[in-house]
Amino acid sequence: MSRLKDQYQNEIKDNMVKKFGYKNVMQIPKLDKIVINMGVGEAKENAKVLESAVADLEKITGQKAVITKAKKSVANFKLREGMPIGCKVTLRGEKMFEFADRLINLALPRVRDFRGVNPNAFDGRGNYALGIKEQLIFPEIEYDKVDKVRGMDIIFVTTANTDEEARELLTQFNMPFTK
Repeated sequence: MSRLKDQYQNEIKDNMVKKFGYKNVMQIPKLDKIVINMGVGEAKENAKVLESAVADLEKITGQKAVITKAKKSVANFKLREGMPIGCKVTLRGEKMFEFADRLINLALPRVRDFRGVNPNAFDGRGNYALGIKEQLIFPEIEYDKVDKVRGMDIIFVTTANTDEEARELLTQFNMPFTK
């Protein structure tokens, strides 16, 4: 069992109850899933680019990636409906806690000039979105084998009702928010 999950089950629930005064155990917010999305715009010209993006994402998460396709045709972008333009992975359970632990304690501190993540990137319903500019910050990616630096979006989906509750939950997980 991951260290983060143990910590959640022991300390974090107690801290949340003390701060927000929940009457029922089911009211305590928890991390529901983490979705990692990688948009690969160049995939419309070169299919190999998408394959390497999928391989990187699978290496980082330890789970098979799903290729996402365009929902609409956009003439300005030379994009047709149904074209593969990215990939995503949804993590739940043990793998989710494992990834969150690696992201917070290993990957984010490796970002150049890192001062913390934006504390205002909540969507109003208790979900947090985070953008990463390069996949090289993850220790699983070998620098020499990278063909192109790609970014990704990481979305933390929680059961919290408000942004304040979700911010407190992620703070308890040691998410490095800027002050």
